Order: sequence, then C-alpha cells, then structure tokens
Amino acid sequence: MTAPARARTSAELIEAEGPVLAHNYHPLPVVVARAEGAWVEDVEGRRYLDMLAGYSALNFGHRHPALIEAAHRQLDRLTLTSRAFHNDRLAEFAERLAELTGLDMVLPMNTGAEAVESGIKVARKWAYDVKGVPADRATIVVAADNFHGRTTTIVSFSTDETARAGFGPFTPGFRIVPYNDLAALEDAVDETTAAVLIEPIQGEAGVLIPDDGYLTGVRELTRRKGCLFVADEIQSGLGRTGRTLAVDHENVVPDVLLLGKALGGGIVPVSAVVAHREVLGVLHPGEHGSTFGGNPLAAAVGTAVVELLESGDFQRRAAELGVILRDGLTELVGRGVVGFRSRGLWAGVDVDPAIGTGREIGERLMREGVLVKDTHGSTIRLAPPLTVTAEELRSALGALEKVLAV
Repeated sequence: MTAPARARTSAELIEAEGPVLAHNYHPLPVVVARAEGAWVEDVEGRRYLDMLAGYSALNFGHRHPALIEAAHRQLDRLTLTSRAFHNDRLAEFAERLAELTGLDMVLPMNTGAEAVESGIKVARKWAYDVKGVPADRATIVVAADNFHGRTTTIVSFSTDETARAGFGPFTPGFRIVPYNDLAALEDAVDETTAAVLIEPIQGEAGVLIPDDGYLTGVRELTRRKGCLFVADEIQSGLGRTGRTLAVDHENVVPDVLLLGKALGGGIVPVSAVVAHREVLGVLHPGEHGSTFGGNPLAAAVGTAVVELLESGDFQRRAAELGVILRDGLTELVGRGVVGFRSRGLWAGVDVDPAIGTGREIGERLMREGVLVKDTHGSTIRLAPPLTVTAEELRSALGALEKVLAV
C-alpha cells in the first residue's frame, strides 16, 4: 500500500503558495485549517481568537449550527438552476430580506462588488427612465476614502492609489467629495445626479463614523435634489453596529441598500441590491443578470441568516458587547492607542506609530493568539463575530494591551 502523504506544515503551505498564487494579498503567516464560533485553528493545532470575522462576512461566527444545517439540507436537494428557471427557495429569501430592511424588492447577486456594480447600473437606469437625465450623462456622487470593491468601475472612483495605479483607463461619471461634508455634497449634486453612493461607516478607511445627523442630511438632500440615496452596508450591515443596519442609528431609510458579506453566513457568497419598487422596477428581462445570483443554496443560507436577525438578538448582543469593546479601548488611549472609533462590535484603532505599524501590531497579536487586520498606517480593525463572549472580548483587549506595552 502507498503510504499516505505527509500533511504539510504551515511554513510549507505558505511557501507552496508563492509560485502558484497571484500575489494580490499579504496575509498574516497563519494557515487556518479548522474553525468554530469565534475561534480558528491552524494546521499544527494552535488556536486563535478571530477578531476580524472575514471583514464581517462571519458575523455569526464560523460554522454557525443553524446556517450549516440550512446549507446541508439544501445541498441534499438542489444547488443551482440559474435564473433561466425559478427555484423554490428564492421567493422566501426575497420576501424576508425585503421585510427585514423595510424595502420592497431584491436583486440577488453574489459578491459585494457585484452588488455595488448592480447598484450603479440601477441608479443610472433610474436616472434615464424616471428622472429624465439625457443619455450617457448620469453622474453619481461618492465620498473620498471610500471602499466599495475592486472592479475597474469601482476603483475608478477610489481615492486609494494602491487600488487605482496601473488599472486605467477609468470609468467616467463619478464625482468625489469629502466624507462627512454635507456642504460639499450639496455643491456636487445637480440635475445630472442619479445617486449619492456612500458607506454609512467607512470600513476600509479605518471605521470612520460620520457626525450625528450626517446620514439624515444625506437623506434630506437627496430627496430635495431628486436623486437616489444608495447606502453600501456590505460591511456595516446585518447586526455589526448593534442595529440591523448602520443607517438605523439615524432612522434613515435609503432608496437603495447594498448588502453582502454576512448575508452568506460565511458559507457561500451572497449579495443583494434591496430597493424601493419604483427603483428596481426599472430593470427588465435581459438587462442585467448573474448565473449564480439567487441560486437555491445561496437563497437557503441567506434565508437562514435573515431568520437569525429577525429576533433582534444578534443586534442587541453587538450593542451590549460593543460597550465592553469601547470601554476597553478607552482605557488604552494614551497607553499605546492614540485614538479609536467604534460602533457596536466594530472598531478602528489608531496605534502610536512609534510602537509599530498596523501590520506589526497584527503580527504581535497573532503570536498572542489573536487575529486582526491592519488597514492604513498604524490602524488596526477589530470586528469579532457577534457570537464572541464578553470573556473572549476582554481576553483580546488584554492581548492588545500586552503587545502595546512591549
């Protein structure tokens, strides 16, 4: 008999990736092999507390039992039909997601970038068909330091040169204004404006939270100017901030809502454009689509995700644990932390550059058994699964205190 192949170590697996994987990521040197709840385990059996949660794709933790059960059940029945045919899971998914968000219609897609691209197309179509903007003149106003994805259209209105450099020519039709600046937004919106597209909280920029009243102001301005308010809640939505949506903190209902990440439960990529009927109603057969968008497996998992959120338990949990996170970070200000921003179980933490870069802090925390991700400079992001316990959260804060002291 042939002897079974020896399992490769973390170091060997990392080295093996080099020649065969495109170098578009610079991950921490940890090779995850198993996971459950808020914990992951590498190939050698070392355990780590996951304080990133897949950029909020794992809001319900790794392998949440209800989500795994929904996926298994659907795998035994039907996985894909394409939208050439109906499937028996899609209607319920759309009904419950629309009800959860307070909107009318759902356009199911797969990735967050697809949702953003779809939202852009819908906004432009609405501008031509409903608002009466002359053909090919529609504009969309966006915020500086945004992160909406990596496609060529989306990086066309990014202000991050790392995301843009070398990928032109860029798509026209976008106006960039400072984030959290209603006066600049007012000046940028005119009769050609189809939509204002913003993140209610800018995640990749370092969890930047706008002033109280900003989202209300965006909603009022877009209504007054006759354009759409498109809210990208792909990272901020579905319980992360202590409410179902980040816009809920100001009781604002956008015209178009972009969802993704957590909508797939950390199992399959699921995204959606959710909007008022008069907006999504501009699409007609053949004008937009996706082979996997709305597939039965995605719809089954997405429905289970919505069901977890319908009780409000996860939202309340994020709000309550968010107080522990905020208070713990407050105690570290002046002790290695120069500032932070948090809402619910989400924080951007600015570390004193003299102590290390965000990457270096991430590597030190990894050695303490805690996984985080840096963003720009010396800023790290904390976004644990909403299933994390108070004890686990305090343990992670303790590890951060330790590496900052060193």
